[in-house]
Amino acid sequence: MTRYGETNRGSAMAYWLLKSEPEEWSWTQQLAEGRDGAEWTGIRNFSAQNNLRAMRKGEQAFFYHTGKERAIVGIVRVIAEAHPDSTDSAWRAVDAAAVRKLPTPVSLDQIKADRRLAGMPLVRLPRLSVQPVSDDEWRIICQMGGLGRQHSGMAGR
Repeated sequence: MTRYGETNRGSAMAYWLLKSEPEEWSWTQQLAEGRDGAEWTGIRNFSAQNNLRAMRKGEQAFFYHTGKERAIVGIVRVIAEAHPDSTDSAWRAVDAAAVRKLPTPVSLDQIKADRRLAGMPLVRLPRLSVQPVSDDEWRIICQMGGLGRQHSGMAGR
C-alpha cells in the first residue's frame, strides 16, 4: 500500500489534496481552464511546499473548497511538476488541470465522521493547503463522492 506520497516512482501513483478558497479560485474556474489547466500558486507553507515538490506529472489530487463549503468537489491532474511560482519565484507551484467533478461533494464533516479517515491529514492538519492522500483514503472518498468501487482515479470528464 502506498502511504502519503511515498511511491516507487514509475510503479505507483501518489494522490494529493489541494485546498482553494472558492472566492479566490473555484472549481468552476479550474474547470474553465480546460486541458491547459492553471498554475497552483500562492503556497507559502514549507510543509505544503515539500508536498508540491513531491508531486509528479500525471498524479491526481482532490480539489477541496475551503471556507463555508469545506468539501472535496472535484479531481485534478498534475500537468507540470514543481517550478518557480509566477507570483514569487522564491516559492514553487505546480500546474493542474480538471479531470472531473465529484457527482456528490464530500464534506469535511463526512470525512471526520468516517473512522477509516481519522488519520487523514485533512482531519489531523486542517490548515495544511497541499496534503498527501493514501490509496485507501482516495478509494473511500471517491466512493463517498459517487464515483463507485471501480473508480481508480483515472477516469476522464
